[in-house]
This record gives sequence, C-alpha cells and structure tokens, in this order.
Amino acid sequence: MRRSALTLVLTFAATTALIYSGWFQIGADAGWGLFRDVNRKVHVAFGWTLPGMPDLGRFKERLTERGLALGAPVFMRIFKQEYELELWMKREGRFVHFATYPICTYSGRLGPKLRQGDRQSPEGFYTVGRSQLNPNSRWRRSFNLGFPNILDASHYRTGSLLMVHGGCSSIGCYAMTNDVIDEVWTLINAALDKGQAQFAVHVFPFRMSDWRVSVHRDAESSGFWADLKRGYDIFEETNVPPTISVCNKRYVATQGSTQDSAPPLRHNCPLRDETAKSG
Repeated sequence: MRRSALTLVLTFAATTALIYSGWFQIGADAGWGLFRDVNRKVHVAFGWTLPGMPDLGRFKERLTERGLALGAPVFMRIFKQEYELELWMKREGRFVHFATYPICTYSGRLGPKLRQGDRQSPEGFYTVGRSQLNPNSRWRRSFNLGFPNILDASHYRTGSLLMVHGGCSSIGCYAMTNDVIDEVWTLINAALDKGQAQFAVHVFPFRMSDWRVSVHRDAESSGFWADLKRGYDIFEETNVPPTISVCNKRYVATQGSTQDSAPPLRHNCPLRDETAKSG
C-alpha cells in the first residue's frame, strides 16, 4: 500500500475510534480539525514528513531564491484551522513570504483562550522579544507568545507559558516538530542579533477572507474575529505588519510603519480618521 493511502486509512481509523469511544462530542469543524491532528500524529509516529513541509535541507538556497538574507526582521502569522504557521522576512521595506510550515498540533477549538486550564491555544496579536525565548525547553526550543497580553488581561483571561515549540504535543501551545522549530529558531535569533527588538506573531482562527468570515458570522467569537480581520486585511494590502492598539477592550489595527515592524501593544484610541483608513 502506498504511504499516502496507508496514512489515510490509519488516520480515518484512529479518528473514528476516538469519536465513537465518546471521548469527543464534536461538530463538523472540530471533527475535521481532529482528523487533521490525528493525521499529523500518524506522520510523526512513522517518521514521515508532514504534508506541506518546506525542504528544510535547502535552507540557504530557499533564502537566496527569495532574495532574503539571514538577519532580516521577521514576522509570523498562525492559522488554526489550516494548521499553518507563516514566516515572513523584511526586504526593501516590505515583508516577503519565506515559508509556510505545517503545525503538528495545537489544542482546543477555534476562538481565543479564556482561562487557565481550558486547554485552548490563544488567538490575537502578540509580540516576542529575546527574554521570551527558551533554548532549553523540554520541547527542544520554544518562545513564549506573551499571553495574556494587555487585551487578554482587560478581559480577565488567564493562562501562562503559551508557547510555540518543537515536538508534537500541546496543552495550549503550538507544536511545530523539532526540525521546524530549529529553522524558525535560526531565523528569529538572527533577526534579534541584527537589531530587531521584538517580532510580531498574529494568531488567527483561519485565513480571514470575506467569505470565510461570513461563514462564521454567527459564531460566539465573531466580534473578536472582526477586529482580528482588520489587522489581517492591512497586512494583505501592504505587506507591512499593522500597528495594533487596544481601545475599549478591543483591538484596533492601523497601517504600520516600515521602520518598526513590531511596535509593542499599547492602550490607545486612534483618531476617527486614522481608524477609517484601516478599514
């Protein structure tokens, strides 16, 4: 049996067993997420490369092909539903897509993390500096997203040590496998060594096209997601990470600066005309 067919059979069998055992009471979206999660664990268990993995062995060649240099500022986006982490690098004032890495696993469902112990991986706008990096993590290497940020705290959301790390196990974190975290680690450390004070990590429930957002318009988190979408749209239009503020316990995204790719999150209510430009 070909590997792809064997993977499908094993994934389907394991997912079905979990559902019918009564361990999971889930809907269609959660069921698809569980299937993808099990699929990745099957790949890891057999030592197979995750679907969609870049050719990590051609790291230097991939940088050259995109006209990028090690040490350039970095920016990341995470998409839960797609199980993807994007890494972008700065070139001539704009950010260029370098790689999309498959996420091996995360925990919980779509929506923000609310409280300690809910086993939910966070969503929102985060910044990461050198003090948040852990080279001696139990999961090889890791960096702390900085949850709760000031918006999370304003909603009394609790939790700690929410990481992006190696391995393929999660209780609220994003697990990337050891090989991927090694490549990401090289890029973020080089950027910090070259003077980037911190880098932004924007965590979305899904790729926030108008159609996808409309599908989820009745979801409990739809208002929160609408605020995330403004930041998503600005980056899609400009290839510059937006400046994120918190106003009245909501994210406000405005056009970012090419000089500072990850300004710290702060409380600020922009003028009405500035906010309009972001929409």
